[in-house]
This record gives sequence, C-alpha cells and structure tokens, in this order.
Amino acid sequence: MDPTLAGLLAGIASRRIRTVDLTNTLSPDFPVIVLPSEFGQCEPFRMETVSRYDGNGPAWYWNNISMNEHTGTHFDAPAHWITGRDVPNGTVDEVNPDDFIHPAVVIDISREAAADEDFVLTRAFLEDWEARNGAIPPRHWILLRSDWSKRVGTVSYLNLREDGAHSPGPDVTAMRFLVHDRDCVGLGVETVGTDAGQAAHFDEPLPAHSILHGNGRFGLQCLTNLDRLPTFGAVVMAMPLKIKGGSGSPLRVIALVA
Repeated sequence: MDPTLAGLLAGIASRRIRTVDLTNTLSPDFPVIVLPSEFGQCEPFRMETVSRYDGNGPAWYWNNISMNEHTGTHFDAPAHWITGRDVPNGTVDEVNPDDFIHPAVVIDISREAAADEDFVLTRAFLEDWEARNGAIPPRHWILLRSDWSKRVGTVSYLNLREDGAHSPGPDVTAMRFLVHDRDCVGLGVETVGTDAGQAAHFDEPLPAHSILHGNGRFGLQCLTNLDRLPTFGAVVMAMPLKIKGGSGSPLRVIALVA
C-alpha cells in the first residue's frame, strides 16, 4: 500500500485522526425548508417497512424510503439553481469526485447569531475575521458555525413567521468575496438553506444560491457538530448519491481532524 494511504489508515485506527460526523439523523421528524405556498414543496423523509424478520421476509429487514433531493443534511449541485443550469458537470452524477473531499475553514458566527437570528454575514465581517485568524485559503469549504443545529427538534430550527424564516446567512458582498476572491469550493451551513432566512428580500436576493451555483460551487445544508472542528485543518468528505441528472442529494458528511 502507498505509504500516504497507509499513514492515513494508521492515523484513523489509532484515533490520532478523529472522525467527526457532521450529519443530522434522517427521520420523518426532521424538518425541511418551507417555500411560499404558490411554489412546489420539499417532501420530508418517509420510511415504510417492507419486512423485519416476519412473514414478508423471515430472514431480512429492509425499508422503502422516499424524500426530496434536498431533505435532511444534503448537497446542492450547481444545477439546483437557475444560475447554474448551464454549468458543465453541474448535476450530482457528473460532479468530479475529487470535489467531494476538500479542506475546510470554520467561521464562527454563533455569538452573532445568538444575539440576532437574522444576522447577515458581510465582506467587512470576513475581512475583519481574516485580520484576526489569517487568510482563507483557496479551494476550501467555508463552514459557518452558527450553532443553529442545537435547535433541531424545536420550532425555532425553521423559525418560521408570517414573513418567512428567520435565520443567519451571507449577503452578496460576502458571497462575491468567498467565491471570487477566495475561490471557495462551497458553503456549508447548519440551517436548512445556504441563504439567510430573509434573503429573498435582499436587494440582490438569495445570493448564496445564485453566486455559488452560477460559479460551479456547491452547498451543504443542515450540518451539525461544527463546534467540534478547528478553525483550520479539518478535511471534509461530502459524497452525494449518484442520482442521474440530480440537483442534489441527502448524504453523510464527515470531517477528518488531526
């Protein structure tokens, strides 16, 4: 075996390299994004037992499952958004597998999100963050730690009101900075969407979806355990199902941390 791979396996086996699960448990109770009523809706996860060591299958247990591509912890491919509809290799079955494994930078906005559930990440905030923490390297996942995943199981996770959802997210200046100036691989968040809950009302609406996918970048939603990752140094493995022509997929996301 190649010594590089052997060293990785030895590190995992010895627990010198930790594996951190960034995935929420997929169940019928896990909430999905809610769109205005005039639009089609995201279907929640459903599971129906086919057999469980019974008359329908005495020696085996299995289930039929159904869901939307964007249910639970999930991956957004470029084709998910109109700006990315013509991006080459823009569906989950065509994304280069090399792009499923990348290092990550964790940007902690948990204090800001606790003080203001509509906190908006800006370029100015990111530049100040870099002045304190160091420059964001190219070809990294940007993971926004908001601690929003601690709300899972409560109504405050979706945080819906008459005017829509209320949750933190980036504005257009932040997204242009991350994509064009820092060449990020994509954006990962703990909320149900990469955009802020009120981003449809921004002067340039839904900038995370529009800018990420229009530039061939990816999104990860409904992450958890970002508080267990270092600011720099984690490697994220995010591999969606290989759905023909798929716009996204539920997946298991893990991080390797030395």
